[in-house]
Amino acid sequence: MYHSTAIVTCLAVAFYFFTCTQVARARAAYGVKLPAISGHPDFERIFRIQMNTLEWMPIFLPSLWLFAIYVGDAAAAAIGAIWVIGRIVYFIGYREAVAKRSPGFAIQAVASIVLWVGGIGGAVWRLAH
Repeated sequence: MYHSTAIVTCLAVAFYFFTCTQVARARAAYGVKLPAISGHPDFERIFRIQMNTLEWMPIFLPSLWLFAIYVGDAAAAAIGAIWVIGRIVYFIGYREAVAKRSPGFAIQAVASIVLWVGGIGGAVWRLAH
């Protein structure tokens, strides 16, 4: 069973939901009416955090689960937790200034790459053996 990976998946989805609520709050705070996606720079940064998180979810989630299946649940969950932490660091930095988003982005990108390489490597290994 993949209980740890399931918990990390729920954490990632919860974080994404949190970013959605932050966009709604920023719309109200900065007067950006639907369907606009631009306006106040502080709103635009919050919006980009949410959208960038959404853009990474289709890379992260399948890689997380492939890693869990082919390498191991605990390792996948640990790396997946690092991805979530990276997204939180990204959120905190980018919310303040565009220039502060890089550390969090790097953390989550490296975690995603490790999961993807491990997942594909594990699948190829199993196929070959």
